[in-house]
Amino acid sequence: MRFVVITGPSGAGKTLALHSFEDAGFDALDNLPPRLLPAWIAHCRQNGQERGAVVIDPRSGPAFADLPAVLQELRRADTPVETLFLDASDDTLIQRYKETRRPHPHIGLPVEGVNDRSVLDAIQAEREQLNPMRALADRILDTSALSALQFRNALHTDYAPDTQPEMQALITSFGFKHGLPLDADLVFDVRFLANPHYVPELKRRNGLDGPVRAYVHADPMTQPFQAKMHDLITFAMPQYQREGKAYLNIAIGCTGGKHRSVVLSEDLAALLRAQGYRVGIRHRDVALDQAPVAPESFADAAERESVPPNANRTESVLPDGTPAQSALPDANRAETDGVR
Repeated sequence: MRFVVITGPSGAGKTLALHSFEDAGFDALDNLPPRLLPAWIAHCRQNGQERGAVVIDPRSGPAFADLPAVLQELRRADTPVETLFLDASDDTLIQRYKETRRPHPHIGLPVEGVNDRSVLDAIQAEREQLNPMRALADRILDTSALSALQFRNALHTDYAPDTQPEMQALITSFGFKHGLPLDADLVFDVRFLANPHYVPELKRRNGLDGPVRAYVHADPMTQPFQAKMHDLITFAMPQYQREGKAYLNIAIGCTGGKHRSVVLSEDLAALLRAQGYRVGIRHRDVALDQAPVAPESFADAAERESVPPNANRTESVLPDGTPAQSALPDANRAETDGVR
């Protein structure tokens, strides 16, 4: 059981801290009036939540002065409550307010009838209200020199070491004819590989079927491409994770999203899982284009039967005797003449 009260000056990182606690599985609440703290803890316990984090700060107004007394009452009742005081230098707080362009919550409070405080005036006034809590804090964390990633890691290490955030990879197979996935971070185009769509016995299957997988893997270009793609991704994954990226969306596309992209997506997912990464996979377009194929005309069938099986191009003669070029046959046919 662990409950943490987060307080400190505005701009010191309380919102980011609360989000980090929430990501770690804590029940999280912002801007709670101090006198409601015991009721909130009781509510968490009744709902089986043994960990909670709450921000209580001078936004509560005059009621904030009650916080030290409330904490003492809870400790006398053997309720495990810790106080985390987040702080930062005045220069850092001023710079953060310049970057966010949000007004300081004390900027509009009058001083001796004058309502024209500067940001520095507001920061110093807020510090005066916070001094009693700073003296009582179980831990004081100065965030002035911390990046967001360093700050989150420090909180997870001290308060939830069992829930260090890990990046999750989501692998999406798709068809370029249906559009790029909007959330893709990395996109790989595998349309240059042999297309099972033009093999009649494979056309209605997808990349989850053994015969389709064998066909794609038999292409002499598949293994070299996969080796290069896997090398790039396994190099980049730790770098993204080091920068605190929560999700990495990898998209692999072929023409229709049913065959080649599915095979390579499954292979990549297996590789990353074997390396210990959390991996999700979705085949966005695998169920599309399932309508029955229209029967070919007698002329189409006659032309197809007249094409030698290993020819790249054949010549036919039009009724007026003029030579004409026929399209590439079956698996070698250009990828511009049908649904795949």
